[in-house]
Amino acid sequence: MRAVALFGLLILVTQFSVAQETKGDTIISKTQTDTATLTSQRVEQIESYASRFDPRKALLLSAIMPGAGQLYNKKYWKMPLVYGGFAVTTVVVVFWDNSNRKYRNELFGVLNDGGTGLSPSGLNADQLRRAIDISRRQRDFFILMSGVWYILQMVDAHVDAHLKEFQLNPKLQVKWEPHLENNVMLGRQAGFTLSVRF
Repeated sequence: MRAVALFGLLILVTQFSVAQETKGDTIISKTQTDTATLTSQRVEQIESYASRFDPRKALLLSAIMPGAGQLYNKKYWKMPLVYGGFAVTTVVVVFWDNSNRKYRNELFGVLNDGGTGLSPSGLNADQLRRAIDISRRQRDFFILMSGVWYILQMVDAHVDAHLKEFQLNPKLQVKWEPHLENNVMLGRQAGFTLSVRF
């Protein structure tokens, strides 16, 4: 009996309930532009700042040409960092490759002489083998670091294009300030604090 009474009460409540009415002002979101429809049927086109920077395009440009994604995002100050990273890894790879070739040639010279002498660097055959292994390992490591740097610059361009849609508060301030503290246990302490003001 109670179930029938609850069911009847539910039907009675739903008959008298009213849904929300839609207002004349609606906002319709599109992919590249935002359209606002007002009651006077006037349409305003608002170009979003974020829609001008496509993260996929930034990633693709960085994959094709390192640094092009940073250029697309208008972060010109990152271009020297990208190419500087590639220059540093290239110089280190060339250095270790030259060391590897030098020690290998010296090892062949020592082995051709019977394996008992010293190389022009003053190393015997066992020391030359260790030097060859170290130089090869370092060369391969920095080749790998060059690939990691390539991926990092692509990720940077992609993330930077995504972050263009966030607006920063113009009143936001970040400052380093000197900090002095007088502690009973530790005595006087001096340092710096990072203060953020909204």
